[in-house]
Amino acid sequence: QLQLVESGGGLVQPGGSLRLSCSASGFTLGNYAIGWFRQAPGKEREGVSCMSRAGITVYVDSVKGRFTISRDNAKNTVYLQMNSLKPEDTAVYYCARSAVGSYYVCPSPKSPSLYGYWGQGTQVTVSS
Repeated sequence: QLQLVESGGGLVQPGGSLRLSCSASGFTLGNYAIGWFRQAPGKEREGVSCMSRAGITVYVDSVKGRFTISRDNAKNTVYLQMNSLKPEDTAVYYCARSAVGSYYVCPSPKSPSLYGYWGQGTQVTVSS
């Protein structure tokens, strides 16, 4: 059974850190580009970061220098390390896989429609 499961969300103070995990079952994550997305209440889903099959990463401007995407092939898991969190980072965070694009380039996280299989999401709340 194909499954993507996000975990690691929670409540954190501004300036704090969280590491989200995206664990896959039923398929090999390394065979796909993986993206992280988020959706805040009342807002559209937006891309955060992506990693190509080659491991090349892309970040949107709002998280550059603060978030890091990584992959552990042995654990079939992708991570999103989030540092220096801000209240505006509050959202439900999703991971998704994409079969589109080249080995070296992940589909832009600004185009969620290029990602075809999604997890259920994990809530991140940044508040004092």
